[in-house]
Order: sequence, then structure tokens, then C-alpha cells
Amino acid sequence: MSELFTTYVDFLLMALSFAIFGRVLLSWVSPSGEDPLSSILRQITEPILGPIRKVMPDTGMLDLTPMVALVVLNMLVRPILMAIL
Repeated sequence: MSELFTTYVDFLLMALSFAIFGRVLLSWVSPSGEDPLSSILRQITEPILGPIRKVMPDTGMLDLTPMVALVVLNMLVRPILMAIL
């Protein structure tokens, strides 16, 4: 049971990382974000990126929030979850 839960959490964190990366790539291709895929990715990633964006200082045109979110997910959350399980 524990191995199944670990696999599920690992898959969930990987899917969230891909969604954040996809949102970054789509922001270069479609900056207006009016296409359906951008809307879906925004709904998935905004609960993670929104609170980080409130804490981060304003850097003008460059949004470092996705990079911070990916670092936090992969360097902090994943090892903590794996140590608990």
C-alpha cells in the first residue's frame, strides 16, 4: 500500500512539474493565453504559482515564479514526502 501511494505522489509531482513547464512554454508561443490549453494549464498551476508570486519581488517582465515552484517541488517537497513514506 505504501509503495502505491509513493508512486502516486511521485506521478502527481511529475505531472505538476510538466504542467508548470508547459505553461512557461505556452506563454512564449501564445502570450495572450486565450487558447484552451493555456486556460487548462492556468487552472492547474495557479494554486501553486499564485502564493509564490505574492511573496516574490517584482522583477518586471521576467517572471521567476515557475522556476521557484519547480525548485521547491523537486528539491524540498519530493524528498520530504519520500522520507515520510
